[in-house]
Amino acid sequence: MPRRKRNAGSSSEGTEDSDFSADHEHTDRIETYGRTRRNTRLTRASLRLSQSSQDSSPVQISPAEVVTFSARRVTRSRSLQQGPPVTPKKYPLRQSRSSGSDTEQHVEDLKRAADQDESPPRTPTGNALSSESDIDVSSPNASHDESLAKELSLKDSGSDLSHRPKRRRFHESYNFNMKCPTPGCNSLGHLTGKHERHFSISGCPLFHNLSVDECKTRASSRDKQVEERTLSHRQDENRHATRHQEKLQGQVAEGSNMIKTIVFGRYELDTWYHSPYPEEYARLGRLYMCEFCLKYMKSLTILRRHMAKCVWKHPPGDEIYRKGNISVFEVDGKKNKIYCQNLCLLAKLFLDHKTLYYDVEPFLFYVMTEADNTGCHLVGYFSKEKNSFLNYNVSCILTMPQYMRQGYGKMLIDFSYLLSKVEEKVGSPERPLSDLGLISYRSYWKEVLLRYLNQFQGKEISIKEISQETAVNPVDIVSTLQSLQMLKYWKGKHLVLKRQDLIDDWKAKETKRGSSKTIEPTALKWTPPKGT
Repeated sequence: MPRRKRNAGSSSEGTEDSDFSADHEHTDRIETYGRTRRNTRLTRASLRLSQSSQDSSPVQISPAEVVTFSARRVTRSRSLQQGPPVTPKKYPLRQSRSSGSDTEQHVEDLKRAADQDESPPRTPTGNALSSESDIDVSSPNASHDESLAKELSLKDSGSDLSHRPKRRRFHESYNFNMKCPTPGCNSLGHLTGKHERHFSISGCPLFHNLSVDECKTRASSRDKQVEERTLSHRQDENRHATRHQEKLQGQVAEGSNMIKTIVFGRYELDTWYHSPYPEEYARLGRLYMCEFCLKYMKSLTILRRHMAKCVWKHPPGDEIYRKGNISVFEVDGKKNKIYCQNLCLLAKLFLDHKTLYYDVEPFLFYVMTEADNTGCHLVGYFSKEKNSFLNYNVSCILTMPQYMRQGYGKMLIDFSYLLSKVEEKVGSPERPLSDLGLISYRSYWKEVLLRYLNQFQGKEISIKEISQETAVNPVDIVSTLQSLQMLKYWKGKHLVLKRQDLIDDWKAKETKRGSSKTIEPTALKWTPPKGT
Protein backbone atom coordinates (compact mmCIF):
# COMPACT_ATOMS: atom_id res chain seq x y z
CA MET A 1 0.00 0.00 0.00
CA PRO A 2 1.62 3.32 -1.06
CA ARG A 3 2.67 5.74 1.68
CA ARG A 4 1.05 9.13 1.95
CA LYS A 5 3.12 12.13 1.17
CA ARG A 6 3.69 14.57 3.99
CA ASN A 7 1.98 17.93 3.50
CA ALA A 8 4.34 20.70 4.50
CA GLY A 9 1.58 23.30 4.66
CA SER A 10 -0.06 21.91 7.82
CA SER A 11 1.97 20.63 10.74
CA SER A 12 -0.96 18.86 12.39
CA GLU A 13 -1.93 17.02 9.22
CA GLY A 14 1.69 15.98 8.73
CA THR A 15 1.80 14.52 12.22
CA GLU A 16 -1.37 12.53 11.70
CA ASP A 17 -0.03 11.20 8.38
CA SER A 18 3.21 10.06 9.98
CA ASP A 19 1.32 8.26 12.83
CA PHE A 20 -0.93 6.55 10.37
CA SER A 21 1.99 5.37 8.20
CA ALA A 22 3.77 3.95 11.30
CA ASP A 23 0.66 2.10 12.39
CA HIS A 24 0.15 0.67 8.96
CA GLU A 25 3.75 -0.49 8.69
CA HIS A 26 3.50 -2.18 12.13
CA THR A 27 0.33 -3.97 11.07
CA ASP A 28 2.07 -5.32 7.96
CA ARG A 29 4.81 -6.82 10.16
CA ILE A 30 2.23 -8.57 12.38
CA GLU A 31 0.43 -10.12 9.40
CA THR A 32 3.70 -11.33 7.85
CA TYR A 33 4.85 -12.88 11.10
CA GLY A 34 1.48 -14.61 11.65
CA ARG A 35 1.57 -16.19 8.19
CA THR A 36 5.16 -17.37 8.78
CA ARG A 37 4.17 -19.04 12.06
CA ARG A 38 1.23 -20.89 10.55
CA ASN A 39 3.33 -22.15 7.63
CA THR A 40 6.07 -23.28 10.04
CA ARG A 41 3.64 -25.24 12.24
CA LEU A 42 2.04 -27.01 9.28
CA THR A 43 5.42 -27.92 7.83
CA ARG A 44 6.61 -29.22 11.24
CA ALA A 45 3.54 -31.37 11.70
CA SER A 46 3.90 -32.87 8.23
CA LEU A 47 7.56 -33.63 8.95
CA ARG A 48 6.61 -35.37 12.20
CA LEU A 49 4.01 -37.49 10.41
CA SER A 50 6.57 -38.47 7.80
CA GLN A 51 9.08 -39.44 10.52
CA SER A 52 6.49 -41.60 12.28
CA SER A 53 5.60 -43.29 9.01
CA GLN A 54 9.31 -43.95 8.37
CA ASP A 55 9.58 -45.65 11.78
CA SER A 56 6.61 -47.94 11.06
CA SER A 57 7.31 -48.76 7.37
CA PRO A 58 10.16 -47.77 5.05
CA VAL A 59 8.92 -45.04 2.74
CA GLN A 60 11.04 -43.19 0.24
CA ILE A 61 11.07 -39.43 0.32
CA SER A 62 10.71 -37.72 -3.02
CA PRO A 63 13.02 -34.96 -4.12
CA ALA A 64 10.09 -32.56 -4.09
CA GLU A 65 9.66 -33.04 -0.30
CA VAL A 66 13.35 -32.50 0.25
CA VAL A 67 13.14 -29.32 -1.73
CA THR A 68 10.15 -28.25 0.35
CA PHE A 69 12.01 -28.86 3.61
CA SER A 70 15.10 -27.07 2.45
CA ALA A 71 12.98 -24.21 1.24
CA ARG A 72 11.36 -24.05 4.63
CA ARG A 73 14.75 -23.92 6.31
CA VAL A 74 15.95 -21.22 3.98
CA THR A 75 12.80 -19.21 4.52
CA ARG A 76 13.18 -19.62 8.25
CA SER A 77 16.83 -18.61 8.21
CA ARG A 78 15.99 -15.52 6.21
CA SER A 79 13.27 -14.55 8.58
CA LEU A 80 15.66 -15.06 11.51
CA GLN A 81 18.27 -12.84 9.84
CA GLN A 82 15.83 -9.97 9.91
CA GLY A 83 15.93 -10.12 13.72
CA PRO A 84 13.97 -11.77 16.50
CA PRO A 85 10.29 -11.00 16.58
CA VAL A 86 9.48 -8.11 18.78
CA THR A 87 6.40 -8.11 20.94
CA PRO A 88 3.99 -5.96 18.99
CA LYS A 89 3.04 -2.72 20.64
CA LYS A 90 -0.48 -1.52 20.34
CA TYR A 91 -1.02 2.10 19.32
CA PRO A 92 -4.33 3.86 19.14
CA LEU A 93 -5.44 4.30 15.55
CA ARG A 94 -6.13 7.87 14.53
CA GLN A 95 -8.50 8.59 11.72
CA SER A 96 -7.23 11.03 9.14
CA ARG A 97 -9.36 13.84 7.90
CA SER A 98 -8.85 12.95 4.32
CA SER A 99 -8.85 9.09 4.40
CA GLY A 100 -11.53 7.82 6.81
CA SER A 101 -12.57 4.85 4.64
CA ASP A 102 -9.01 3.53 4.43
CA THR A 103 -8.64 3.56 8.21
CA GLU A 104 -11.91 1.66 8.75
CA GLN A 105 -10.90 -0.95 6.22
CA HIS A 106 -7.53 -1.32 7.96
CA VAL A 107 -9.25 -1.90 11.36
CA GLU A 108 -11.44 -4.61 9.88
CA ASP A 109 -8.35 -6.36 8.44
CA LEU A 110 -6.71 -6.35 11.90
CA LYS A 111 -9.81 -7.89 13.53
CA ARG A 112 -9.95 -10.58 10.88
CA ALA A 113 -6.29 -11.47 11.40
CA ALA A 114 -6.83 -11.65 15.19
CA ASP A 115 -9.78 -14.01 14.74
CA GLN A 116 -7.62 -16.26 12.60
CA ASP A 117 -4.87 -16.28 15.27
CA GLU A 118 -7.31 -17.21 18.08
CA SER A 119 -8.08 -20.59 16.53
CA PRO A 120 -5.45 -23.14 17.63
CA PRO A 121 -3.22 -24.56 14.87
CA ARG A 122 -4.05 -28.06 13.78
CA THR A 123 -1.88 -30.85 12.46
CA PRO A 124 -2.74 -32.60 9.22
CA THR A 125 -4.48 -35.29 11.30
CA GLY A 126 -6.77 -32.70 12.88
CA ASN A 127 -5.18 -32.76 16.38
CA ALA A 128 -4.07 -29.64 18.19
CA LEU A 129 -0.47 -29.18 19.30
CA SER A 130 -0.65 -29.84 23.00
CA SER A 131 2.90 -30.57 24.19
CA GLU A 132 6.46 -29.62 23.57
CA SER A 133 7.06 -32.88 21.74
CA ASP A 134 5.34 -31.45 18.65
CA ILE A 135 8.19 -28.99 18.10
CA ASP A 136 10.93 -29.93 15.67
CA VAL A 137 14.10 -30.48 17.68
CA SER A 138 16.30 -30.08 14.60
CA SER A 139 15.26 -26.47 14.07
CA PRO A 140 18.05 -23.96 14.78
CA ASN A 141 15.87 -21.75 17.01
CA ALA A 142 14.01 -24.41 18.97
CA SER A 143 13.92 -22.50 22.23
CA HIS A 144 12.15 -19.59 20.58
CA ASP A 145 9.64 -21.96 19.01
CA GLU A 146 9.06 -23.59 22.40
CA SER A 147 8.27 -20.27 24.02
CA LEU A 148 5.86 -19.43 21.20
CA ALA A 149 4.17 -22.82 21.57
CA LYS A 150 3.81 -22.35 25.35
CA GLU A 151 2.27 -18.91 24.93
CA LEU A 152 -0.15 -20.31 22.37
CA SER A 153 -1.09 -23.25 24.60
CA LEU A 154 -1.76 -20.86 27.50
CA LYS A 155 -4.05 -18.82 25.30
CA ASP A 156 -5.83 -21.95 24.16
CA SER A 157 -6.23 -23.24 27.73
CA GLY A 158 -7.65 -19.88 28.84
CA SER A 159 -10.23 -19.90 26.07
CA ASP A 160 -11.14 -23.60 25.99
CA LEU A 161 -10.82 -26.03 28.95
CA SER A 162 -12.91 -28.82 27.48
CA HIS A 163 -9.87 -31.01 26.66
CA ARG A 164 -8.61 -31.00 30.30
CA PRO A 165 -9.69 -33.76 32.76
CA LYS A 166 -12.27 -32.66 35.27
CA ARG A 167 -10.96 -32.18 38.80
CA ARG A 168 -12.56 -34.39 41.42
CA ARG A 169 -14.19 -32.87 44.42
CA PHE A 170 -14.10 -34.27 47.95
CA HIS A 171 -17.51 -35.92 47.87
CA GLU A 172 -16.63 -37.57 44.53
CA SER A 173 -13.21 -38.93 45.62
CA TYR A 174 -14.10 -39.95 49.21
CA ASN A 175 -15.73 -43.30 49.61
CA PHE A 176 -18.50 -42.98 52.19
CA ASN A 177 -19.18 -46.70 52.03
CA MET A 178 -15.88 -47.55 53.79
CA LYS A 179 -16.31 -49.95 56.69
CA CYS A 180 -14.09 -51.38 59.40
CA PRO A 181 -12.55 -54.70 58.32
CA THR A 182 -13.27 -56.24 61.74
CA PRO A 183 -16.13 -58.77 61.42
CA GLY A 184 -19.28 -57.63 63.19
CA CYS A 185 -18.15 -54.02 63.60
CA ASN A 186 -20.43 -51.16 62.46
CA SER A 187 -17.54 -48.63 62.23
CA LEU A 188 -19.02 -46.52 65.03
CA GLY A 189 -16.80 -44.99 67.72
CA HIS A 190 -13.03 -44.83 67.94
CA LEU A 191 -10.40 -46.30 70.23
CA THR A 192 -9.25 -42.83 71.32
CA GLY A 193 -12.81 -41.87 72.26
CA LYS A 194 -12.53 -38.60 70.33
CA HIS A 195 -14.07 -39.57 66.97
CA GLU A 196 -17.50 -40.85 65.95
CA ARG A 197 -16.37 -43.32 63.26
CA HIS A 198 -13.37 -45.44 62.32
CA PHE A 199 -12.33 -47.36 59.22
CA SER A 200 -9.25 -49.30 60.33
CA ILE A 201 -8.32 -51.99 62.82
CA SER A 202 -6.02 -49.63 64.75
CA GLY A 203 -8.99 -47.48 65.79
CA CYS A 204 -11.58 -50.26 66.20
CA PRO A 205 -12.89 -50.66 69.77
CA LEU A 206 -14.32 -54.13 69.02
CA PHE A 207 -10.90 -55.36 67.82
CA HIS A 208 -9.41 -54.28 71.17
CA ASN A 209 -12.25 -55.91 73.16
CA LEU A 210 -13.77 -52.60 74.20
CA SER A 211 -17.05 -50.82 73.67
CA VAL A 212 -17.64 -47.29 72.42
CA ASP A 213 -18.73 -46.09 75.88
CA GLU A 214 -15.65 -47.59 77.52
CA CYS A 215 -13.40 -45.78 75.02
CA LYS A 216 -15.13 -42.48 75.76
CA THR A 217 -14.89 -43.10 79.52
CA ARG A 218 -11.17 -43.84 79.25
CA ALA A 219 -10.65 -40.73 77.15
CA SER A 220 -12.39 -38.56 79.74
CA SER A 221 -10.34 -40.16 82.55
CA ARG A 222 -7.13 -39.52 80.60
CA ASP A 223 -8.10 -35.89 80.13
CA LYS A 224 -8.76 -35.59 83.86
CA GLN A 225 -5.38 -37.12 84.68
CA VAL A 226 -3.68 -34.69 82.32
CA GLU A 227 -5.48 -31.77 83.96
CA GLU A 228 -4.57 -33.00 87.45
CA ARG A 229 -0.96 -33.50 86.41
CA THR A 230 -0.83 -30.01 84.94
CA LEU A 231 -2.40 -28.57 88.09
CA SER A 232 0.11 -30.39 90.31
CA HIS A 233 2.99 -29.11 88.20
CA ARG A 234 1.67 -25.58 88.57
CA GLN A 235 1.33 -26.01 92.33
CA ASP A 236 4.90 -27.31 92.54
CA GLU A 237 6.14 -24.36 90.54
CA ASN A 238 4.24 -21.97 92.80
CA ARG A 239 5.62 -23.74 95.89
CA HIS A 240 9.17 -23.47 94.60
CA ALA A 241 8.62 -19.82 93.70
CA THR A 242 7.25 -19.14 97.19
CA ARG A 243 10.20 -20.90 98.82
CA HIS A 244 12.57 -18.90 96.63
CA GLN A 245 10.88 -15.67 97.71
CA GLU A 246 11.16 -16.72 101.36
CA LYS A 247 14.84 -17.36 100.87
CA LEU A 248 15.26 -13.93 99.35
CA GLN A 249 13.31 -12.35 102.22
CA GLY A 250 15.45 -14.19 104.78
CA GLN A 251 18.59 -12.90 103.16
CA VAL A 252 20.01 -9.87 104.96
CA ALA A 253 21.45 -6.74 103.43
CA GLU A 254 24.81 -8.34 102.73
CA GLY A 255 23.73 -8.91 99.14
CA SER A 256 25.43 -11.87 97.53
CA ASN A 257 27.18 -12.95 100.75
CA MET A 258 24.90 -15.94 101.26
CA ILE A 259 25.93 -19.55 101.59
CA LYS A 260 24.00 -21.55 98.99
CA THR A 261 25.29 -25.09 99.58
CA ILE A 262 27.15 -26.95 102.29
CA VAL A 263 29.03 -30.25 102.13
CA PHE A 264 28.07 -32.15 105.28
CA GLY A 265 29.47 -35.66 105.50
CA ARG A 266 28.38 -37.61 102.46
CA TYR A 267 25.58 -35.13 101.67
CA GLU A 268 25.52 -31.87 99.76
CA LEU A 269 22.69 -29.71 101.12
CA ASP A 270 21.02 -26.64 99.65
CA THR A 271 20.48 -23.95 102.26
CA TRP A 272 17.14 -22.22 102.84
CA TYR A 273 17.97 -19.05 104.76
CA HIS A 274 20.86 -16.77 105.55
CA SER A 275 23.16 -17.53 108.45
CA PRO A 276 25.62 -14.99 109.92
CA TYR A 277 28.83 -16.84 109.19
CA PRO A 278 31.98 -14.69 109.00
CA GLU A 279 32.13 -12.66 105.81
CA GLU A 280 35.24 -14.37 104.48
CA TYR A 281 33.32 -17.66 104.56
CA ALA A 282 29.88 -16.36 103.60
CA ARG A 283 31.05 -14.77 100.34
CA LEU A 284 32.33 -18.13 99.08
CA GLY A 285 28.76 -19.44 98.63
CA ARG A 286 29.84 -22.99 99.54
CA LEU A 287 31.10 -24.34 102.86
CA TYR A 288 32.66 -27.65 103.87
CA MET A 289 31.81 -28.92 107.37
CA CYS A 290 33.01 -31.69 109.62
CA GLU A 291 29.91 -33.66 110.59
CA PHE A 292 31.32 -34.54 114.05
CA CYS A 293 32.84 -31.33 115.43
CA LEU A 294 30.83 -28.99 113.07
CA LYS A 295 33.89 -26.93 112.14
CA TYR A 296 33.42 -25.09 108.82
CA MET A 297 36.15 -24.75 106.18
CA LYS A 298 36.70 -23.07 102.80
CA SER A 299 37.77 -25.93 100.54
CA LEU A 300 37.63 -29.67 100.16
CA THR A 301 41.39 -30.00 100.60
CA ILE A 302 41.23 -28.36 104.02
CA LEU A 303 38.31 -30.64 104.96
CA ARG A 304 40.30 -33.76 104.02
CA ARG A 305 43.26 -32.64 106.08
CA HIS A 306 40.96 -31.90 109.01
CA MET A 307 39.20 -35.29 108.79
CA ALA A 308 42.59 -37.01 108.87
CA LYS A 309 43.39 -35.31 112.21
CA CYS A 310 39.90 -34.98 113.80
CA VAL A 311 39.43 -37.41 116.71
CA TRP A 312 35.73 -36.66 117.33
CA LYS A 313 33.26 -39.39 116.40
CA HIS A 314 30.26 -38.14 118.40
CA PRO A 315 29.05 -34.86 119.93
CA PRO A 316 30.67 -33.68 123.17
CA GLY A 317 28.76 -34.11 126.40
CA ASP A 318 26.98 -36.98 128.12
CA GLU A 319 25.07 -39.72 126.33
CA ILE A 320 21.75 -39.87 128.21
CA TYR A 321 19.73 -42.09 125.86
CA ARG A 322 20.47 -45.06 123.61
CA LYS A 323 18.14 -47.43 121.82
CA GLY A 324 19.54 -49.40 118.92
CA ASN A 325 21.61 -47.05 116.81
CA ILE A 326 19.79 -43.92 118.07
CA SER A 327 21.53 -41.91 120.76
CA VAL A 328 20.92 -38.55 122.45
CA PHE A 329 23.73 -36.45 123.92
CA GLU A 330 23.27 -33.61 126.41
CA VAL A 331 25.68 -30.75 125.62
CA ASP A 332 26.09 -27.81 127.97
CA GLY A 333 26.47 -24.48 126.17
CA LYS A 334 28.80 -23.20 128.88
CA LYS A 335 31.22 -26.16 128.73
CA ASN A 336 31.23 -26.67 124.93
CA LYS A 337 30.73 -23.16 123.66
CA ILE A 338 32.38 -23.49 120.20
CA TYR A 339 30.46 -26.64 119.33
CA CYS A 340 27.13 -25.11 120.36
CA GLN A 341 27.82 -21.90 118.40
CA ASN A 342 28.64 -23.91 115.27
CA LEU A 343 25.45 -25.91 115.81
CA CYS A 344 23.37 -22.71 116.02
CA LEU A 345 24.96 -21.29 112.85
CA LEU A 346 24.22 -24.56 111.06
CA ALA A 347 20.60 -24.56 112.26
CA LYS A 348 20.06 -20.99 111.07
CA LEU A 349 20.64 -22.15 107.48
CA PHE A 350 17.34 -24.08 107.72
CA LEU A 351 15.34 -22.00 110.25
CA ASP A 352 13.81 -18.60 109.62
CA HIS A 353 12.89 -17.37 113.14
CA LYS A 354 16.06 -18.34 114.97
CA THR A 355 17.86 -15.42 116.61
CA LEU A 356 20.26 -17.19 118.99
CA TYR A 357 23.76 -17.59 117.55
CA TYR A 358 26.57 -16.86 120.00
CA ASP A 359 24.94 -16.48 123.43
CA VAL A 360 24.71 -20.20 124.13
CA GLU A 361 25.77 -20.39 127.79
CA PRO A 362 22.22 -20.32 129.34
CA PHE A 363 21.07 -23.27 127.19
CA LEU A 364 21.32 -27.03 127.13
CA PHE A 365 21.49 -28.80 123.76
CA TYR A 366 20.13 -32.31 123.23
CA VAL A 367 21.69 -33.74 120.07
CA MET A 368 20.22 -36.88 118.45
CA THR A 369 22.57 -39.04 116.38
CA GLU A 370 22.48 -42.19 114.27
CA ALA A 371 25.47 -44.48 114.72
CA ASP A 372 27.27 -46.65 112.18
CA ASN A 373 30.80 -47.99 111.79
CA THR A 374 32.22 -44.52 111.03
CA GLY A 375 30.71 -42.63 113.97
CA CYS A 376 27.57 -40.92 115.28
CA HIS A 377 26.00 -38.80 112.54
CA LEU A 378 23.94 -35.72 113.39
CA VAL A 379 20.17 -36.27 112.89
CA GLY A 380 18.71 -33.28 114.73
CA TYR A 381 18.68 -31.42 118.01
CA PHE A 382 16.61 -29.25 120.31
CA SER A 383 17.69 -26.70 122.88
CA LYS A 384 16.06 -25.58 126.13
CA GLU A 385 16.79 -22.99 128.74
CA LYS A 386 18.35 -24.13 131.97
CA ASN A 387 15.95 -21.99 133.99
CA SER A 388 12.74 -21.15 132.11
CA PHE A 389 10.17 -19.07 133.96
CA LEU A 390 7.41 -20.00 131.47
CA ASN A 391 8.19 -23.73 131.58
CA TYR A 392 9.30 -23.89 127.96
CA ASN A 393 10.73 -27.32 127.31
CA VAL A 394 11.99 -26.44 123.81
CA SER A 395 13.59 -23.21 122.62
CA CYS A 396 14.72 -24.34 119.18
CA ILE A 397 14.27 -27.65 117.37
CA LEU A 398 15.66 -28.84 114.04
CA THR A 399 15.79 -32.03 112.00
CA MET A 400 18.48 -32.10 109.32
CA PRO A 401 17.05 -32.02 105.77
CA GLN A 402 18.44 -35.44 104.84
CA TYR A 403 16.50 -37.01 107.75
CA MET A 404 13.20 -35.18 107.34
CA ARG A 405 9.88 -37.04 106.85
CA GLN A 406 11.27 -40.16 108.53
CA GLY A 407 9.82 -39.77 112.03
CA TYR A 408 12.85 -38.21 113.70
CA GLY A 409 11.05 -34.90 114.35
CA LYS A 410 8.36 -36.60 116.48
CA MET A 411 11.07 -38.51 118.32
CA LEU A 412 12.74 -35.23 119.29
CA ILE A 413 9.40 -33.76 120.44
CA ASP A 414 8.55 -36.91 122.39
CA PHE A 415 11.98 -36.84 124.03
CA SER A 416 11.47 -33.23 125.15
CA TYR A 417 8.16 -34.16 126.80
CA LEU A 418 9.81 -37.19 128.36
CA LEU A 419 12.29 -34.87 130.06
CA SER A 420 9.37 -32.73 131.27
CA LYS A 421 7.73 -35.82 132.77
CA VAL A 422 10.93 -36.68 134.61
CA GLU A 423 11.10 -33.12 135.90
CA GLU A 424 7.40 -33.39 136.83
CA LYS A 425 6.54 -30.29 134.87
CA VAL A 426 4.09 -29.36 132.12
CA GLY A 427 6.01 -28.24 129.06
CA SER A 428 5.30 -26.31 125.91
CA PRO A 429 7.46 -25.14 122.99
CA GLU A 430 8.63 -21.57 122.80
CA ARG A 431 6.61 -19.33 120.50
CA PRO A 432 6.52 -18.44 117.67
CA LEU A 433 6.78 -21.80 115.97
CA SER A 434 7.98 -22.15 112.40
CA ASP A 435 5.66 -23.61 109.76
CA LEU A 436 7.28 -27.04 109.80
CA GLY A 437 7.50 -26.95 113.60
CA LEU A 438 3.79 -26.18 113.97
CA ILE A 439 2.88 -29.07 111.67
CA SER A 440 5.09 -31.47 113.62
CA TYR A 441 3.72 -30.40 117.02
CA ARG A 442 0.07 -30.58 115.87
CA SER A 443 0.65 -34.11 114.59
CA TYR A 444 2.35 -35.12 117.86
CA TRP A 445 -0.42 -33.66 120.07
CA LYS A 446 -3.04 -35.47 117.98
CA GLU A 447 -1.32 -38.84 118.46
CA VAL A 448 -0.91 -38.25 122.21
CA LEU A 449 -4.61 -37.46 122.70
CA LEU A 450 -5.82 -40.39 120.58
CA ARG A 451 -3.52 -42.77 122.46
CA TYR A 452 -4.81 -41.48 125.78
CA LEU A 453 -8.49 -41.71 124.71
CA ASN A 454 -7.92 -45.23 123.39
CA GLN A 455 -6.60 -46.37 126.79
CA PHE A 456 -9.13 -44.38 128.85
CA GLN A 457 -12.00 -46.48 130.21
CA GLY A 458 -13.88 -44.05 132.49
CA LYS A 459 -16.92 -41.89 131.76
CA GLU A 460 -15.69 -38.49 132.90
CA ILE A 461 -12.46 -36.91 131.73
CA SER A 462 -10.77 -33.60 132.48
CA ILE A 463 -8.21 -31.54 130.58
CA LYS A 464 -6.09 -31.22 133.70
CA GLU A 465 -5.77 -34.98 134.05
CA ILE A 466 -4.72 -35.31 130.42
CA SER A 467 -2.12 -32.55 130.93
CA GLN A 468 -0.65 -34.18 134.02
CA GLU A 469 -0.54 -37.57 132.35
CA THR A 470 1.05 -36.42 129.08
CA ALA A 471 2.99 -33.30 130.28
CA VAL A 472 1.29 -31.29 127.50
CA ASN A 473 0.12 -27.76 128.21
CA PRO A 474 -3.71 -27.51 128.62
CA VAL A 475 -3.85 -24.73 126.03
CA ASP A 476 -2.26 -27.05 123.46
CA ILE A 477 -4.70 -29.84 124.41
CA VAL A 478 -7.76 -27.62 123.92
CA SER A 479 -6.55 -26.29 120.57
CA THR A 480 -5.89 -29.84 119.35
CA LEU A 481 -9.34 -31.08 120.46
CA GLN A 482 -10.97 -28.18 118.66
CA SER A 483 -9.06 -28.89 115.47
CA LEU A 484 -10.21 -32.54 115.67
CA GLN A 485 -13.83 -31.44 116.35
CA MET A 486 -13.85 -33.46 119.56
CA LEU A 487 -14.72 -30.61 121.93
CA LYS A 488 -18.41 -29.56 122.14
CA TYR A 489 -20.37 -27.20 124.36
CA TRP A 490 -23.69 -28.68 125.50
CA LYS A 491 -26.04 -27.49 128.33
CA GLY A 492 -23.45 -25.18 129.81
CA LYS A 493 -20.70 -27.82 129.89
CA HIS A 494 -17.79 -28.73 127.67
CA LEU A 495 -17.84 -32.32 126.48
CA VAL A 496 -15.04 -34.34 124.93
CA LEU A 497 -16.28 -36.63 122.16
CA LYS A 498 -14.53 -39.93 121.68
CA ARG A 499 -14.42 -40.36 117.90
CA GLN A 500 -13.79 -44.01 117.21
CA ASP A 501 -13.07 -43.44 113.51
CA LEU A 502 -10.05 -41.26 114.30
CA ILE A 503 -8.83 -43.78 116.87
CA ASP A 504 -9.08 -46.63 114.32
CA ASP A 505 -7.10 -44.63 111.76
CA TRP A 506 -4.42 -43.93 114.34
CA LYS A 507 -4.21 -47.64 115.22
CA ALA A 508 -3.75 -48.59 111.57
CA LYS A 509 -0.94 -46.05 111.16
CA GLU A 510 0.80 -47.22 114.31
CA THR A 511 0.66 -50.83 113.16
CA LYS A 512 2.08 -49.91 109.77
CA ARG A 513 4.82 -47.69 111.20
CA GLY A 514 6.09 -50.13 113.81
CA SER A 515 8.03 -49.33 116.98
CA SER A 516 11.41 -48.51 115.46
CA LYS A 517 10.93 -44.72 115.56
CA THR A 518 9.62 -44.33 119.10
CA ILE A 519 11.20 -43.20 122.35
CA GLU A 520 11.55 -45.83 125.05
CA PRO A 521 11.33 -44.21 128.54
CA THR A 522 13.32 -47.02 130.14
CA ALA A 523 16.32 -46.26 127.90
CA LEU A 524 16.71 -42.78 129.43
CA LYS A 525 19.55 -42.40 131.92
CA TRP A 526 19.24 -38.82 133.11
CA THR A 527 18.73 -36.73 136.22
CA PRO A 528 17.52 -33.12 136.00
CA PRO A 529 20.24 -30.49 136.44
CA LYS A 530 20.14 -28.47 139.66
CA GLY A 531 20.85 -25.13 138.06
CA THR A 532 23.96 -23.15 137.36
